[in-house]
Amino acid sequence: MCLHDQSSAAVPSAVPSRRGVLASAAALAGISVAGVTAQLASAPAAQASGSPAGPNYPGSPAVPGAVIIEGGTVVDPLTGDGLEDGVLVLDGGKVAAVGTRDATRKAVAAVAHRAAVLDASGRWVVPGLVDVHVHANALSDARLLLQGGVTGVRSGSSSFYQDIALAALPAWAPGVSPRMRPAGLFISPEQGDSILADPDLAPLAALRNGITSPQDLAYLTKVNLSRGAEVIKTRANPRAGLPEQDPRELVYGVEQISSIVKAARGAGVLCHAYSAEGIDGAVRAGVRSIEHGVFVSEKTIAEMARRGTYFTPTMDAISSMATSSNPILAARGKEYTPIHKAAVLAAHEAGVTVVAGTDSFGNDVTPLGKEVRLLHEAGLSPLEALRAATTYAARLLNWEGKAGRFVPGAFADAVVVDADPLGDGTALEKVRAVVAQGTVVRNGL
Repeated sequence: MCLHDQSSAAVPSAVPSRRGVLASAAALAGISVAGVTAQLASAPAAQASGSPAGPNYPGSPAVPGAVIIEGGTVVDPLTGDGLEDGVLVLDGGKVAAVGTRDATRKAVAAVAHRAAVLDASGRWVVPGLVDVHVHANALSDARLLLQGGVTGVRSGSSSFYQDIALAALPAWAPGVSPRMRPAGLFISPEQGDSILADPDLAPLAALRNGITSPQDLAYLTKVNLSRGAEVIKTRANPRAGLPEQDPRELVYGVEQISSIVKAARGAGVLCHAYSAEGIDGAVRAGVRSIEHGVFVSEKTIAEMARRGTYFTPTMDAISSMATSSNPILAARGKEYTPIHKAAVLAAHEAGVTVVAGTDSFGNDVTPLGKEVRLLHEAGLSPLEALRAATTYAARLLNWEGKAGRFVPGAFADAVVVDADPLGDGTALEKVRAVVAQGTVVRNGL
């Protein structure tokens, strides 16, 4: 059953406005006016530059202060080089300088009187980590991500556009939430209470067989984009983490996913997929990345390499089922884990770009360092596992040159760790300090 023709699918109404969506989602995410006001009060004074939040708001976005990180080995994940006794200067939310003490002397002098200084001697400094599959719905979720060194994320969808509200926070309250590519609502047959997120979704509530026709899928995708989604999340199969569902059944096929990709108009589509058929259909439909991908075939891996499709295996989400108290989930975890590890290695060896995503949900946050360790244990070198959470992840999210490396003008995001990530696959589990958007959010130095 389809309630929309092609013309109506292209034009969701302008109500509610994106500003209204942000306000509602902020409330659902636990973002109170008082809370954000308190964060802004401790943030650097707002400057006159930048776009206003809305036509009636008199303020301007905040500009972060300066941070100097000195003495540690500064790591470049792209080249695999480490600069001992390096200096990193962050100012105004960007990398101002990086290099030796001599090379950065002028930059340090320019901000020394107002900068926070972190002594990273004996440790390693890496760019802020990027988790490409997270379900963050509240400020508490965002704080936990930041504490683990994750300064950038791609949302795996939210229930009521909370991720869109969280994505707006860094410009106004630096250090409150990671940078985010929001996905809005999950493009899935059943929306449940998410149908209440937006009055433009009301027509979809009448569909007897759920949201399955290409026209209705395109409509839902376009509503998401109109509310501020920057990526789109859909599925080929049911969830593995619910014992009553069979993750090898097909939910959406090539035609349906193709309609979503087309409606996304270039916004990257991430697709939850487990079965060989589901994964292959999603890849041929043109999705940007495959999420989970346990039973990916050699043929599909070759097609992913040819197309440049990314692979987000979410290894901890799969392997952790083995310890579940539910016997069905425990059996799945034990069966899937070795198959999954082999798939990750095969994809990597075939030239597929593997990226790090935890599939964390709410306050149940898996440290991205653990996911990086699991990628290493699956066969990636420590450097390739590091790149999966930095340069490769940044490329997937169109942050290349901004995230994942320390270059002038890049994001002022940094993590200090206690071990060498170029040679130790567990190093990113040993987070000591975190700077997000030019703000020190964790300091154990």
